[in-house]
Formats: sequence, C-alpha cells, structure tokens
Amino acid sequence: MASKGKLQAILLGAAAWASCVAATGDTSLTAADRRAVVDDLGRTIEANYVFADKAKTVTATLRAHLDKGDYDDAGDKEALASELTRDLIAASNDLHFFVGVDPGFVADHAARKDPVLAEALRAKERRAEERENFGFTDLRILDGNIAYVGLSHFADPELGYDAAAAAMRFIENSDAVIYDLRYNNGGTLEMAQLLASQLFRGDKDQELFDYYYLEDGKRVERGQWVLPALPAKRLTGKPVYILTGSTSFSAAEWFAYSLKKLGRATLVGARTAGGAHPVDRKPVGADFFVQVPIGQIKDPVDGGDFEGRGVTPDHEVPSADALIVAQRLALADIARADPAKQAEVDWFAPLLGAPATLAPATLKAIAGQYEGRRIDIVDGKLLYTWRERFRLQLAPLGGDLFAVEGVRDFRFRIVRKAGRVTALERINRDGTTQTYARD
Repeated sequence: MASKGKLQAILLGAAAWASCVAATGDTSLTAADRRAVVDDLGRTIEANYVFADKAKTVTATLRAHLDKGDYDDAGDKEALASELTRDLIAASNDLHFFVGVDPGFVADHAARKDPVLAEALRAKERRAEERENFGFTDLRILDGNIAYVGLSHFADPELGYDAAAAAMRFIENSDAVIYDLRYNNGGTLEMAQLLASQLFRGDKDQELFDYYYLEDGKRVERGQWVLPALPAKRLTGKPVYILTGSTSFSAAEWFAYSLKKLGRATLVGARTAGGAHPVDRKPVGADFFVQVPIGQIKDPVDGGDFEGRGVTPDHEVPSADALIVAQRLALADIARADPAKQAEVDWFAPLLGAPATLAPATLKAIAGQYEGRRIDIVDGKLLYTWRERFRLQLAPLGGDLFAVEGVRDFRFRIVRKAGRVTALERINRDGTTQTYARD
C-alpha cells in the first residue's frame, strides 16, 4: 500500500468493487447515520483526492445533496453508497470514484495497525497470491526462441519476488520477448519496475515512472528507476513486444506506455482502457469505503499520461490476433539482427499463417498407406500413424504442406503427379528430405 511506500495502481471499475460487498445484516439507516457517512466521506476525500482544488467543491456538492434531502430515500447502506457514487462522479467527472459497503475491509484496515493482526492479513494475502502464481499465468518459449510471458496482474514483489525471479531467469536466453497484458487489470507498480529493469542496462540511470500521491493529506513524490541489480541476465537490445487490449488497465497500461515512450517496446493489439491515475481504498465509517484517486503518474520522456484516452498500440489489431502478429514481427526482428537466422525464421513462418481448412474430398485423396506409415481421417482431421503405435495429427499449413503435432524438426508435403497423390515427402529442418511412396 502507499503507506508502505508501494503505490498500488489497481484501478477497478464499480462492478468489480461491487463484487466485494459483504453481507451487513441490518443495513437500515437513519438521517443521523446518513449525515455521519457524508461528513466522514467528505473528510476522506479532502485528505486524499489528488486534485485538492476540486476536493472541497466535490464534498460541498455532496453535503448540498444531503441538506436538500436527496438521500432521504436511501433507506439502506447499499442504496446510499450507490447514490453517493453517482453524485461523486457527476461532481468530479472522474470515473475512478466508487463508494461501497464492506465492513470486513474496514475491520481489516483498522487491524493493520496491530503488528500481529497485520502479519496475519499479510499471510492471507500471500496465500491468495500463491493460488494465482503471483500473476504469472503462462511462461513459454515460442518458435524462433521467442519468450512469452502471460501476466494476469502485477503482484506486490515483496510477495512475488521469487516467482518474478524464476520468470526472469526462464526468459533470459531468448532472442525476443512478448509480454501479454491483454487481460491484465493492473497491480503494484514496483513489480512492473522489476520486470522492466531486465530490458535495460544496469550501469546507466534510466527513469521508468515519475509520480506523486497523497497519503492522508501528505504529498509523497517518487520516481522509479531501472534497478541496478537483478536475479537474471538482462535482455538489453533484444526485441520486446507488449500485447494490449481494452481490458489492459492501470499498471499494465503504464508498463506498456512507458516502455513505448522510451523506445524499448513495440505495442500490438487494441487500445487500452485509459486508467492512468492510481487509486486507493479508504474506510468511511464502520461499514463503507471509498475508492479515491490519490495521485498522478507521468512518463519519463515528456511528462504525459493516457488518462481517459488509453494507450494506442504501434500495430492496432484485434486483441485476439495480437499474439500471432507479434510473433511475426519478432521473427522478422530476429532475422534482421542476425541474417544467419533467416533460414530458421523462414522455417517457422508458415506456422503463423491463418489456419487452413481442407475439403472432405481433399482429405479423402490424401488418406492411405505410405511405406510403413498411414494417414487416416479421424473426426474430419488427418491422423498420421507409424509403427502402428505412434499417432499424431497433421495440420495444414497451406498448399500441400502439413505440420506434425508437437514436432518442430520436420513436416510433410503431399506429392502429386497428374493430379493424383503419389507420395509423402518428409522435409527436415536442415533441408534434407525422405520420400515415402504411396502403396
């Protein structure tokens, strides 16, 4: 949390916060209850809202609504929270505001002042993060020695450092890296800092993020820089691609935006959500909380941000197509950097085309026996069998070329003469071939 020097840049929408609402038993409210909530909410906003000049105007508007009786019909806590959220957004034109009901959160917030209870809550948080592998959902080496890192969120590195270190070591020998943030809703900016540091030299000062935030009325200014020591080798000079989508939010957007501004990454996918301002969750009374924007982050190049606009990718494509496009671009980058790898790039390029489909008549023409092996039609697909026990599916790559399921070192080509299938040709990655005549 910000009070520990860690800027939690998690910007969730009202629907997500609403899912946190706990059962509260008797939720009825009196006029005195409503006034107490509005007064406490006003004090909390004035102490924490990033735009101090607007804070007093916003809270005065809420009190005016209260005095006019606009909240008289809000007979329970959920109804009052909904009306307060509506009026906060209308008064501030800031979609980050949200008021909810969650007495469990309020109790936990108070418990953090007790070291023993705080440690128990931290342990609970760690267990929850462990179940999500600290946000690292997928680590792979794609064809062409391209590392792929799938991230659902940026975990607190105090909890997820070991997972991050393992991921960084896993990708350290790749020729390019793709970070998939299409479905990443944000998280802790310090994890973004740790991962981004692997992409830069460690002996040269480089700022990644510049920001300030309010913590209960105190202004805190910080900058985050490339870390001088890392648990893995750096990927300096290696091509970097970041996949984005409309659900890329907050810290995920900042990771993409700053690396793009610094010329260190190419963005592929759809425009992001546009949640640049960090927020925090503050207790209001015994049962309510308010999600309030507490700061501003600026990029290290020209001090800009993307609030309300989102981050525009370098290659704007539907998010569902972003990975294939990024792979093609990365392979081209690898070949340009090292012409000796052009043959390898050419070998994998057909795998990144649109999936081909074959007509039933074409499948039937290919099926048959080929010198100790055979091809059958199973569920509308071609199944290659040899030695009567090994079976792998064939995937059409276009024309008469087929990839073999799980195999990267060879593929097959159908040989035709006078329109008839006469042989199965194995094409090895080193350029050699073997031909199996059709029986």
